[in-house]
Amino acid sequence: MMIRYRLAALALVACGASAAVQAADCNAVENLDLDHVDVAIAEAVSAGGLQLDLPGPFGAATNDALRAAPALCRVALTARPSADSEIQIEVWLPAENWNGRLQSVGNGAWAGSIGYAALAEAVGNGYAAASTDTGHVGNSVEFAVGHPEKLVDFAHRAVHEMTLAAKAAVLAYYGRPADYAYFVGCSTGGRQALAEAQRYPGDYDGIVSGAPAYYPTHLQGMQVWSAAIGHRAPGAALTEDDFELVNDAVVAACDTLDGVADGVIENPAACSFDAASLVCQNGATTSCLSPLKAETVALIHRGPADSGGRVLFPGLAPGSERGWTTLSGDAPLSLAAETYRTLVFGDPSWDYRKFDPERDFAVGVERIGSLMNSNDPNLDPFLASGGKLLLYHGWNDPGIPAMGTVNYYESVRASVGAEKADTGVRLFMVPGMNHCRGGVGTDRFDAVSALDRWVSQDQAPERIEAERVVGGETVRTRPLCPYPQVAVYDGTGSTDLAENFVCR
Repeated sequence: MMIRYRLAALALVACGASAAVQAADCNAVENLDLDHVDVAIAEAVSAGGLQLDLPGPFGAATNDALRAAPALCRVALTARPSADSEIQIEVWLPAENWNGRLQSVGNGAWAGSIGYAALAEAVGNGYAAASTDTGHVGNSVEFAVGHPEKLVDFAHRAVHEMTLAAKAAVLAYYGRPADYAYFVGCSTGGRQALAEAQRYPGDYDGIVSGAPAYYPTHLQGMQVWSAAIGHRAPGAALTEDDFELVNDAVVAACDTLDGVADGVIENPAACSFDAASLVCQNGATTSCLSPLKAETVALIHRGPADSGGRVLFPGLAPGSERGWTTLSGDAPLSLAAETYRTLVFGDPSWDYRKFDPERDFAVGVERIGSLMNSNDPNLDPFLASGGKLLLYHGWNDPGIPAMGTVNYYESVRASVGAEKADTGVRLFMVPGMNHCRGGVGTDRFDAVSALDRWVSQDQAPERIEAERVVGGETVRTRPLCPYPQVAVYDGTGSTDLAENFVCR
């Protein structure tokens, strides 16, 4: 039965329905028989025929992506696995040239909307594609206040519901199931990816998890702490000029550790920069730091620790400093503050400046850890089913510490054993890349194709070719290497060409 479909307060206009035979196929999808799921829309749409009524540059960019989408069958569904659930799902099915695969796409931050641009990209590459708003509208935690079931939907249940619905839609439309199913996400989407591998190991054959926000109790705690330490004493907070000063010094100290001067630190873990080297000397007051500010730099590089000095969650990597305003500006990252103010403490008057990581991490784990954290290293069930997990993270990420992903990867190897992990888990660190994309490194690469070859052809990725694009022009290529390997210049030819580097 058709129901009114709420599109996150956006008007979506479908133009130019395609041929009648495609409409008939979509009509067949309309009759899906799924528990607690209603089909709202099942319509054939011509190539480029979907447009969003969204203002501003984001809306224009999204509509540009939609104009490149091929003819498809668009299916919109609502899942209600609990009495307080209303999970919106979209499944887009290419009318022609389907590659036999399903690609589900993740969300960012608090989700709250369908990933239309990501859907368009996926179907443009031949995939059937799926996305969900995770059960609410809007990029704020307010949806969860007084609605614990909606928080469950956001944490993990909505993506699983989307997966079941997408697989059923694929079967109904094409008359056969997908050969392979993949999940692809970054940031919150990276956490969703790991939640799928850990909680629903049979959902996907392959998973791409980028810059995963997999450990909210500690990650969001670290993000709050990064702002709080600037208020530990007058004059402790860093300014934009300080971020640039520190970054220049870090790059100068560690750029050439790999033998190549390119403004990119290949392996920040090998960079032993000492912030004390920037402390003002002999009465200088410019191009240097006060001892208190130098200590702030060292703390952010290290991360929050307990009273005994044990680091509780990694800090931000050397080289990321130009983006530190994300976490160390005038106020904490809103998502992080909302997590602790609303979900952990339930106190509108909570003061982030009094955050104590040793005390408050434990409270976070007690109150939301079992629901929100996706840090379980036991991937045995996922790997036993033949699942493949491709992790990636930009070393210069100024929002989610890159070493957190390294730590998770190492914990998986310790849990399941190195040999088993090597058959199904790879981590690719991206030198110079910011959060999910951007920065000074080679931030354009095709992780999905690498995953597909791994799953469908058993070709484990030994390197992934990456590009740096400036003004629409590729100015550098470089291989991304499976951790702990790094790209090493072979000593001949241009250092801007990937062919002159090996993974070692």
